Amino acid sequence: MSGPSSLLRYTAWADARLYDALAVQPAGLLAAPRPGSRSLLHTLAHMQRIDLVWQAHLQGRPHGFDARQVEVPPPLDELRRGQQALDAWYIAHADALDAAALQQVLAFEFIGGEPGTMRREDILLHVVNHKTYHRGYVAEMLYAAGARPPVMDLPVFLRDAAGGAG
Repeated sequence: MSGPSSLLRYTAWADARLYDALAVQPAGLLAAPRPGSRSLLHTLAHMQRIDLVWQAHLQGRPHGFDARQVEVPPPLDELRRGQQALDAWYIAHADALDAAALQQVLAFEFIGGEPGTMRREDILLHVVNHKTYHRGYVAEMLYAAGARPPVMDLPVFLRDAAGGAG
């Protein structure tokens, strides 16, 4: 496994496992505020919003957001559909890039209005890392609520992708 396309496939796999696990949780658990933070649904909505921001940067267009957080998160099924579409877009985008395109430096504007530049490859790596970080946070919220999060580790993905599941 190497390169952004593979890491984005891992991310889509982990996202799907997480949403599968969340779909069987009580709605109250998903919407309940957490100590020192917002709800689990707010965290998922934040993950999706940041994916949308970086998608806009990769496409060279304004993202249109003035905050990293949403005030009222959509329901889980709507978040899931949006995340599936974004994960598919990121994989297709990365698959279409050659080595030169991955090294292209893009100029963009952060949500706070500050200018930034990053290589396209680094943006894709950030998308993967950002979601990994927040999936870990969601897993911790599930543990704190007495639920068990799914296994979302890279070695399990690699085993499953190689056909060795089970």
